[in-house]
Amino acid sequence: MKMQLHISPSLRHVTVLPGKGVREFIKVKVGSRRLSYRMVFYSLLFFTFLLRFVFVLTAVDTIDGQTRCSSIGCLRKKLGPRKNLQSSVPEVIYQILEDSSSKYDITAGSEADIPQTLEDFVSSLKGNNRPDAKTFAIKLKSMVTLLEQRTRKAKIQEYLYRHVASSSIPKQLHCLALRLATEHATNAAARRQIPSPELVPALVDNSYFHFVLASDNILAASVVATSLVYNSLRPETVVVHIITDRKTYSPMQAWFSLHPLTPAVIEVKALHHFDWFAKGKVPVLEAMEKDQMARAQFRGGSSAIVANKTEKPYVIAAKLQAMSPKYNSLMNHVRIYLPEMFPSLNKVVFLDDDLVVQTDLSPLWDIDMNGKVNGAVETCRGEDKFVMSKRLKNYLNFSHSLISNNFDANECAWAYGMNIFDLEAWRNTNISNNYHYWLEENLKSDLSLWQLGTLPPGLIAFHGYVHIIDPFWHMLGLGYQENTSIPDAQKAAVIHFNGRAKPWLDIAFPELRALWSKYVNFSDKFIKSCNIRAS
Repeated sequence: MKMQLHISPSLRHVTVLPGKGVREFIKVKVGSRRLSYRMVFYSLLFFTFLLRFVFVLTAVDTIDGQTRCSSIGCLRKKLGPRKNLQSSVPEVIYQILEDSSSKYDITAGSEADIPQTLEDFVSSLKGNNRPDAKTFAIKLKSMVTLLEQRTRKAKIQEYLYRHVASSSIPKQLHCLALRLATEHATNAAARRQIPSPELVPALVDNSYFHFVLASDNILAASVVATSLVYNSLRPETVVVHIITDRKTYSPMQAWFSLHPLTPAVIEVKALHHFDWFAKGKVPVLEAMEKDQMARAQFRGGSSAIVANKTEKPYVIAAKLQAMSPKYNSLMNHVRIYLPEMFPSLNKVVFLDDDLVVQTDLSPLWDIDMNGKVNGAVETCRGEDKFVMSKRLKNYLNFSHSLISNNFDANECAWAYGMNIFDLEAWRNTNISNNYHYWLEENLKSDLSLWQLGTLPPGLIAFHGYVHIIDPFWHMLGLGYQENTSIPDAQKAAVIHFNGRAKPWLDIAFPELRALWSKYVNFSDKFIKSCNIRAS
């Protein structure tokens, strides 16, 4: 039915006339007030904005591939709550991406057909030949899988190169040892007895602070001893016992004879100088020989570790690090014989050669050990989740009944590197015999009780005999990662470069290396002649 609409000039009446011509009309009272032109203008402006908003929504939906619609119901759906976009993803995509079978694996020779970059992938979707959902998912999965394989391979190669770099002796250090060996043979001053005869009684005097350092690295031992004496408040009460092997003894003695750390007392001694070691039967030596034979026979060395296609890169990195000669060196096992090596001493602090002392360590002698033998920093609590998150399960194989029946997987681990040893309490325990027993058990089980290294048997042998000390005394991880906070490292009493990136290697982290190199005299004639530099 046709209708006619009449609005009076005053806008006070609206008349609706039927199309049949009958003068039936409907009057609508608008109000006594006049409608201003300003109100009409703002009303038109509002409706214009509303129409533009509706247009934008419709355009976006059209771009997304949704069907156009012009009904009020469709408009209500567009203006109402938006649907979850995930529900619009075809199910076939999920099926292919979640498929763990080898149906969609990359085959030999097919890499050329797989997009190498995201740009290539997007380009392959353009044009008239757009793939269906299944083809899209297969292509996407192939590209991601290929990139994962290449990333894994690159990471493992990096870990292998770092392993080789950290396991090798830099030519500068080899040069230093040779130069000092020559000096020892030709210069009487380099063969001078250390300590001097009048200071020998200090070696067994328990009123002194005794530190033990086992190393075959002359430069590293020098940094530890120098930083220790330099930061001591009473250096005249410090005794440093340096233990080395037969081949390093002469150059080590030459270095400390020519570079005395007066007024501290320095002793350099080789393992063959200890009577019990030269004449007796040393279980660790036998265990090391068997360990090396078993390792060569069953492990296949670093090549077999890298060839593993199923293990994650960080697991391979840990195994490569455990293969380092440092962990198979007798120098790393020496600490288990401290009571026999120093029968007259009651307490010593054992230091690794990859650390730096930054404060006076004499307060360590004031710590009440509560009858325990080993004072150490625990490694399961701390802000650094990479280094300070270690429990027994990270080192021991709890799938083996011999381990799971005797230890708690979630028990906190502790660190080697800077340890207080109460030798008097140690002599009343069976720690050393337990250490030898578990080494034998590991060999019998085909090295399956723990990861390679000397910390796992230490965790077992000292179990129940560890006193936890404040983490201020020993900061770990400077050889693992470069994001260690420099201010935090500077506040620690001892910083430990445990890990592959030793500060004397080219792969060391430059910012952290400076904390170590400050104790090297680069103007020394031996250092300069071997081209040892700060960076």
